[in-house]
Amino acid sequence: MRKFMTILALAAAVTAAAEGYQVNSFSARQMGMGHVGTAMELGAESNIFNPGALAFSKSTFEISGSVDAIISTATARHNGIEYKTDNKVSTPMNFSAAFRIYDNLYAGVSFYTPYGSSIDWGVNWPGAVLNQRVDIKVFSVQPTFSWRVLPNLSIGAGLSVAWGNVDLSKGLVAAGSLNKLLGALGMPPAMMFDGVTPASVNLKGSARPAVGFNVGALWRVTSRVNVGASFRSRLTMTVHKGDAAVSYANEAARTILGKYLDNLNTTNFAASLPLPYIFTVGVSYRPVDKLILAADVQLNGWKTYRNLNIEFDALPDYNQSLTKNYHNAMTYHVGAQYTLTPRLDLRAGLMVDCSPADKDFYNPETPSQTRIEPTVGLSFRPVKGLSVDLAFMYVHGCGADNARGEYEDFIAKNYPALGLPVMGEFRADYRLHAFSPAIGLSYSF
Repeated sequence: MRKFMTILALAAAVTAAAEGYQVNSFSARQMGMGHVGTAMELGAESNIFNPGALAFSKSTFEISGSVDAIISTATARHNGIEYKTDNKVSTPMNFSAAFRIYDNLYAGVSFYTPYGSSIDWGVNWPGAVLNQRVDIKVFSVQPTFSWRVLPNLSIGAGLSVAWGNVDLSKGLVAAGSLNKLLGALGMPPAMMFDGVTPASVNLKGSARPAVGFNVGALWRVTSRVNVGASFRSRLTMTVHKGDAAVSYANEAARTILGKYLDNLNTTNFAASLPLPYIFTVGVSYRPVDKLILAADVQLNGWKTYRNLNIEFDALPDYNQSLTKNYHNAMTYHVGAQYTLTPRLDLRAGLMVDCSPADKDFYNPETPSQTRIEPTVGLSFRPVKGLSVDLAFMYVHGCGADNARGEYEDFIAKNYPALGLPVMGEFRADYRLHAFSPAIGLSYSF
């Protein structure tokens, strides 16, 4: 029993880290026009969007930063009843700086949050055995160099260093299965756990820094047309040791389950988790001096996440390989910027972010689904060199109906006489929506 419960709990912890939302919010300015930017000359923010474009900067020095507030709600309809999350506000942020070394050579550095998620389903909802609460953060620092090799062509490269942490809680025992065991043992109805999760575990782990790269190129085809491409490498986030803490619904649950679960308080795990490569191509077009139109097509290499491998210190018999079956997914960006006055730019855009998840291996930790994301924004320049950027994005999840999450039932596995299926499943229809306002500042000279 102890071996099984250790595997179950730790598998849940590291799965959450790999399935965190891919954050498409690296700039308040670019959020306003659908987060395009691969074929645009963005100054310091090109560190992230396309290192090759940085060398076309017109400034000697530039610094920019922005912060978002992601206010999200997910729902799950199970057996005709709808359950709703109570999420805290997530605040991804980004900061970039760049400076000229020579007329055709620039350097820069960026700090941003490429992945992250925060979701809270509550302790006692029916899917608690899959997830109750999760908070995931991934941070990245990227130094960058960009060289304009020809008057109309530039290339660039950056070194990405990423690290992160996960804080997750989930149920360990399904209430329905435990009730059947208690009934078989002749326990009175007062001992039953109707609508209550008997035991839960909180798991925390930190990943050591992982190193990757970001490369790109920008070609000025004409004075009005740019074409760009960028590639961000896959990263492997490795958790070496994670801490677990078990809690119980009440003393009755502790008495029944404590002898099997308390050992989790001293359990550690290790796991390696892939974060996908990202390949983006884009084009921008200026039909008139005041208007810029742009589009990006982005391939997210989630297909590398086929299995989740878990290893235990000095306990190779406990090692696990869990099937995830993610597939590569596309993200589409379109946007427009119009200069209304010398001090004011207006923006609008749209993103379509396709889900990589397999509905037969679905988990409410981060209910992945294709998302449609319209955006608006503006920039105001009160004085020369200073820009105040505002943006707003609405996220509409297209839903995932009859999505299936599977788990190994602790009671069924260890008490086969009950006749319960060893592999339990939770099915639900998931919906998701979010609002994300953003504010940014940039200064250049």
